Amino acid sequence: QVQLVESGGGSVQAGGSLRLSCVASESIFSISAMGWYRQAPGKQRDLVARITTGGTTNYADSVKGRFTISRDNAKNTVYLQMNSLKPEDTAVYYCNAINAISGNRYWGQGTQVTVSS
Repeated sequence: QVQLVESGGGSVQAGGSLRLSCVASESIFSISAMGWYRQAPGKQRDLVARITTGGTTNYADSVKGRFTISRDNAKNTVYLQMNSLKPEDTAVYYCNAINAISGNRYWGQGTQVTVSS
């Protein structure tokens, strides 16, 4: 069974930092591009950052220079380091995996990030 388990969300003041973690099933991690999406109340779910199996990254313009995505293949884990957080970063953050062979997508359960001004 494919599983993505997120952790690391919480509440911080503007300017603070958080690091999100997502542990994936070994069966999919090595063959999947991994990403983080976020969804604020009443808004659509948007891509925040993505990292391919080869380590290529891309970011939403709104987080460039503040967020860093990385993956630890030995731990089947993808991270999102979030610095200089802003109130507009408040959302539920979801881990996503895209199987590079089948194209299947998988989602984690989400973790809440709240940034207060």
